[in-house]
Amino acid sequence: MEKSGSVDSLGSKRSSSRQPIISSVTSCPSCSIILALTDFMGSRYVPRDSGLIGINLFFQQVLRDSDKEEPQLLPNETVQDVAQDVTYFCPFIGAMRGTVTVTNYRLFFKCMDREPAFVLDMPLGVVSRVEKIGSASNRGDVSYGIVCKDMRNLRFAHKQMEDTLRKSIFEVLMKFAFPVSNGLQIFSFEYGQVFPENGWKVYDTLSEYKRQGIPNESWRITKVNDHYELCDTYPSTLVVPVNIPDEELKRVAAFRAKGRIPVLSWIHPETQATVTRCSQPMVGVNGKRSKEDEKYLQAIMDANAQSHKLFIFDARPSVNAAANKMKGGGYESEDAYQNAELVFLDIHNIHVMRESLRKLKDVVYPNIEDSHWLSNLESTHWLEHIKLILAGALRIADKVESGKTSVVVHCSDGWDRTAQLTSLAMLMLDGYYRTIRGFEVLLEKEWLSFGHRFQLRIGHGDKNHTDADRSPVFIQFIDCVWQLTRQFPAAFEFNEYFLVTILDHLYSCLFGTFLCNSEQQRLKEEIPKRTVSLWSYINSQMEEFTNPLYVNYSNHVLFPVVSLRHLELWVGYYIRWNPRMRPQEPVHQRYKELLAKRAELQKRVDELQRDVTNRSASSSSERPGSPTRSITPVQTFV
Repeated sequence: MEKSGSVDSLGSKRSSSRQPIISSVTSCPSCSIILALTDFMGSRYVPRDSGLIGINLFFQQVLRDSDKEEPQLLPNETVQDVAQDVTYFCPFIGAMRGTVTVTNYRLFFKCMDREPAFVLDMPLGVVSRVEKIGSASNRGDVSYGIVCKDMRNLRFAHKQMEDTLRKSIFEVLMKFAFPVSNGLQIFSFEYGQVFPENGWKVYDTLSEYKRQGIPNESWRITKVNDHYELCDTYPSTLVVPVNIPDEELKRVAAFRAKGRIPVLSWIHPETQATVTRCSQPMVGVNGKRSKEDEKYLQAIMDANAQSHKLFIFDARPSVNAAANKMKGGGYESEDAYQNAELVFLDIHNIHVMRESLRKLKDVVYPNIEDSHWLSNLESTHWLEHIKLILAGALRIADKVESGKTSVVVHCSDGWDRTAQLTSLAMLMLDGYYRTIRGFEVLLEKEWLSFGHRFQLRIGHGDKNHTDADRSPVFIQFIDCVWQLTRQFPAAFEFNEYFLVTILDHLYSCLFGTFLCNSEQQRLKEEIPKRTVSLWSYINSQMEEFTNPLYVNYSNHVLFPVVSLRHLELWVGYYIRWNPRMRPQEPVHQRYKELLAKRAELQKRVDELQRDVTNRSASSSSERPGSPTRSITPVQTFV
């Protein structure tokens, strides 16, 4: 494979069986035919893009016209309390009076002042905190506010004489919004919906490694962590260099934070360059060394015959990594790890990201100050953080693909920034992960099985909203994926609604997919037996989440442009509650129509091909001496 230019050079070309990186593709709106362009946004990409995915009107909205008199209850969902004549202060259309219903899963508000009724239908899992807002106002109203995890705030009020009723609904809301804090089960343990497919079977560890060609002569599958004794935050099945015995793995684990040794995430199908992940080495202020750890990283490098160098990508700013030495951590010394080069990616920690999202919410909700929009957005630093994450993943992908070099990726503990970087790099390198099922496998593998602490980062059912462990790490990852779909609109089988649905159910507590902090905890709590997988729901209606512009070029690699001028705020997620920000055309419905049209045309093409084949066969049988004509398959894209 010919080496491309550096990551920063745009429009470089490469040749091999893995297709050349070229510019993006856009679509002709008048005829919906996919056109290849050069220098569209400067993105380098395998030939497959088209049409930018807009904001979906199909997205669940806070307020929408509805004829529902009461909530359509889910299996095992029960009404807990009802409050009449409640005022909801909508930040967009003003106050309205109606009825509030609280179930063990949702808050449901129906406005009685309009016909048809306005409805607010919100899972209680999105509630971050509930606040009583002062005492009675001059109008005799008493109110409370609901601060949500999904970028919105709600406010309700009762008349003063109904204060006892307000306390009742308030107490019920607090009880079921924070079941963990109140000794109750999260609703996902009660939800009993049955779907045609069992989403818990989407990811099979051995099948995924087999797809990658593992085991091979350089890498083996080990069960040393079968009972989670080596590392309780890692999966039970790990892939390690073939010449490192299990006893040595235990000594390596003693030198890595939380025992998270370097293990294989992905291997290049041609060069055998690998992406491995781990936690920081326990170097400390005295600069401790581990012969076993040094030998282990040398074995990772030796497993790739294409290169005699190993890149270690530390996600942290160098100052932060050095400060970790005071806590016993640190980073690899290039003196100790010969033939290794250490690169810091300058991605900030969970506390900085949490504050950045808080600032973003202040800017976008409820109203946007148009005159200072750009400066206000810049002050949040949100897009700068997105840029750094994408830039880090791009450098990793470039070293593996263009440099044919193996890489080791870590942050401090290896379950936040590390997961962002490895999964994004793998998304750029491997077209399988850009399919709907492949993306589900990617999340199950790199995020869930490798121990991203979803329970701590999201706080499912926990009222302690000030917990320092809360952070939007996974939201940033999905935002980065969305940025990729903007630059390469035909590279992904899934659409924007798919990404928003994942984030909605990150909070909803309807499914068990994002519960707990590790594979070990999920097995202990019997999550696969007692809850429904989000993938069961999604895979039962794939057409809702399919991108009609998708072109399946599985061997193509994505090299996005990561400069700030090519990144956008994800309006379809962060500002979706503002009705003024919605598109005039129902994009999601239009895409469904395109999918149907595409299927219809493909069916017609298949029929014509069969007809031509039959005619050719018939003609050949009539004239035995005549040569056979080969039929080239036709692909039609709409």
